[in-house]
Amino acid sequence: MNYNRHAIQRFGFFLIIGILFLVDAVHAQEIKLLPDKVHHAEPLYNDLVRDLGARKGEKEFNVGADIKRMRAVDEYGYLMEYEFAPVDRLGLEVETDFAYSKSKMANVSSSNELERLRLSSQYSFFVSKKHATTLAVGYTQIFNFVEGGTAFNPFIVAAKSWHGNWHTLIYSGPEVAYRYKSHKTEVNWQINTSFHYTLPQTDHFIGLEVNQEIASGTLETTLRPQVKLGLTDKLAIGMAVGFPVGSKENTISSFFRLIYQL
Repeated sequence: MNYNRHAIQRFGFFLIIGILFLVDAVHAQEIKLLPDKVHHAEPLYNDLVRDLGARKGEKEFNVGADIKRMRAVDEYGYLMEYEFAPVDRLGLEVETDFAYSKSKMANVSSSNELERLRLSSQYSFFVSKKHATTLAVGYTQIFNFVEGGTAFNPFIVAAKSWHGNWHTLIYSGPEVAYRYKSHKTEVNWQINTSFHYTLPQTDHFIGLEVNQEIASGTLETTLRPQVKLGLTDKLAIGMAVGFPVGSKENTISSFFRLIYQL
């Protein structure tokens, strides 16, 4: 019996060691199976559907506000976004845009309404840690409740990180808008580029976003210097100031975004 007891103890000891090695091996395998992902600074105003190279299970909730004061009216835009990654490298997003305009003219009334609903998807088809580069394609379906129409917006994204802290990104594609009443179709082109510097070992950045739109043969450009502060591991806040270049309405605008990682 004594021999059997010691044999059982040794067997139990080796069994526990074997289980620990097995658990460690499985854990290492799970870590190894995570797909590659390159960190890119995401622009605040024209943000992405989800992080480039998104991993399954990632989720984020955003609230934003856009303020523009003009001669005849003050415009306030509010947005709410929910974005998530159902599978690796695929991001989905639902966004609602609200618009409130405060008239400064006696014969024009103010308004407050749900302006747009956006349904978006984005897939990162190329992720290279070696070259610190990510390429993605995406599509946004826009339902315009104010003007009564819809818009189709396919786009492509190319991003690269330089020496870990410098980031460049370009987002471009056509927006094909269709009006229900007039049965007219308009095609506008969006070209958005951004340049950012992230502070080492933090989630803070400063940068510049250049939003350009080609509509009816006219190029409209808005420069948006911006800053983002990571308050916690899950919470961040960002602010951008818009300076129109060559626009008829030379009005400076402000944009705020609250970002919460779920």
